[in-house]
Amino acid sequence: MTPEIVGPYWKSSYSMQEGNCVEIADTIDNGRAVRDSKDQRGAHLTFTGGAWQTFLQGVKRREFDR
Repeated sequence: MTPEIVGPYWKSSYSMQEGNCVEIADTIDNGRAVRDSKDQRGAHLTFTGGAWQTFLQGVKRREFDR
């Protein structure tokens, strides 16, 4: 079951106006929902709070840099 989304989706202030970005919203279980800003009615990915924190730590450690 997908957790309930609470609050609005937001996107980075660094996003360009072309709409090529993702939007993020909080979920009721302290996780996050992520969607494509060009397809707001389409599918979204949801992450538990722990999974989101692990992802953020990986970003900070540059684990996803090419």
